[in-house]
Order: sequence, then structure tokens, then C-alpha cells
Amino acid sequence: MNLEELVIALNREFDVESFGKDPGFSRFIPAAYESTGFKWQEVFEKRYTELFNGLMIKGTPEVSKVFLAVFPTDEVLEYFIRTSTEGDLLFMHHSLLMECGDPNGEWGRGFVPIKEEFLNRIIDKKLSVYTVHEPLDFHRELGTSVAIQQSLGGRKIDGFLPGNNGEDLVFICEINEIGTDDLVTKLEKIFEIPYVDLEGKKHDRITKVAIVAGCGDKVDWMKEAEKRGVQAYITGEIHCHIDNDYGKRKYQQMMDYVSESNMSLIGVSHSASEYLVKKTLIRDWFHEKLKMETILVPQEKWWL
Repeated sequence: MNLEELVIALNREFDVESFGKDPGFSRFIPAAYESTGFKWQEVFEKRYTELFNGLMIKGTPEVSKVFLAVFPTDEVLEYFIRTSTEGDLLFMHHSLLMECGDPNGEWGRGFVPIKEEFLNRIIDKKLSVYTVHEPLDFHRELGTSVAIQQSLGGRKIDGFLPGNNGEDLVFICEINEIGTDDLVTKLEKIFEIPYVDLEGKKHDRITKVAIVAGCGDKVDWMKEAEKRGVQAYITGEIHCHIDNDYGKRKYQQMMDYVSESNMSLIGVSHSASEYLVKKTLIRDWFHEKLKMETILVPQEKWWL
């Protein structure tokens, strides 16, 4: 497919222009590259440096395959560069690696820029990179939380924190009755993760859950969900395990809340929570709408 036509289709589907400047990555990208000296404004596409969504690196005009990933880890980028052919496109949710930390291992570094070595190799091989963050989270049919809702067979009955398109960031869903332990086992299978991060109370009967992909480690969000009768709060990160003052402060806030919460609080890892939509809804969209071949690129380690 022609790259320009593909970008038009993606921009239209995710309504990139109307979302405007991404509130997160418009701050995270300049901050992450500031210490490296890398002139990202000169390498990334001009419109990308204004919106921080869309076509980030432009390759040759014809795209044969689309690679689907979440974070630009070294392993993901190495696989993309090594197995792609000239013109192929990497479609990601994040334009920076986010190390949120491992609840059973080391704490993370937060946002980490793509190494210049990988950026140069992508450019030299004439590959393309397209990322979309907030417009994917809030997409009515292809959203990150929509994929989790569907995987659980849930029915959305409520929600809060609407985006500029009116869609909620946090979903409140009814699910078939299940206990905390069985729900944890089910989530480990859905997300193909070795373990979850679990806090709070365990229940024998859960029928109402909150769902928010990515970093749902916001105590205010959890309190709001609990007010609405939620018994289990499912997200990517329930704890911030970033190894700095911010991360330690957030971690303590969460632990203070855990003692008073009556919910089961379940984290499935930031990256795995957002990869689910790639291997389900997004993959199907590329196949059905654009008739394009896709290559899934899972991470070697989901808890980073």
C-alpha cells in the first residue's frame, strides 16, 4: 500500500488532527531526549513534532507489511529492523520506552528515549514509524480498554474521565460472576503474563469491574470506581515502580489507599495491557479494512 494513503487512513481512523497535541508525549519526548543531545525535531516528521501522534519517521513510498508493537524496546526495534523489508511500517502505541518497574523485580527508569543507533538504522533501511497514543486510548471501537472489556466478555454500563471525543478513559463493566483468584488466572491467560500485581481485598463474587489500560495507578480514579460499586479494578499498573522521588511518592500513596480499599486491585503490566488491542482489534482492522499483512511483535518481558 502507498505510505501516503496509509497515513491518511490511519489519521482519519484515529482522528489524529482533532485530538491536537498529545498532552503526555508533548512533554515526555522533549524531556527524554534533552539529556541525549539528539536532535529529534530534525529527524521526526514536522507534523509529528507538533502533534506527537501520527507518522514519526517516513520511509519509502510503498508499505508491504505493518509491524504491531507497544513500546520501542531494544528487542522490538531489533526485530523490526532485522526482519522488515524497505518501506515497512512499525505501528506503536508509545514513541518512548516506559519502564514502569517489575513488582517482582527491579524498579524502572521511567521514560527512556530510543537509542540513536536504532533510529539511524530505521532511517538507513528506509522504514517508517507511526505512533498513536491518546487517540488510541479513547477510540470508540479500537480502544485499548475496549479490547480488555471484550476479552472479559464485559458489558460497559458506566465510565468516567471522558476525552475530547466524549469517550471514557475508565470503563465500568458488568462481567459474569467470578472470584478474585479465578479472575487473576483468567487475566494471566488473556495477557500471556507470568503473574499480576495484586493488592487489596479478595472476593468470592465479582460482577462489576473497572477497566483502564496503561497506567491506572491513580488513587483518585480507584476511589471513584469504588464509589460506583466496583469490586475489582483492572489496569496495566496499580503501582508506580519508577525508581525516583516521584515513583516512591506514588507508591506510598497507593499503599496508604490499599489499607482502606475494599476492591481487588489487579495490574497486568502497562505494556501487556496495551498490547492486547494490537493482537486483536488493530490487527483485524488492518486485515479487514486495508487488506494489509501484519506482524505481531510482543515484548520478551512484559514487566519492565
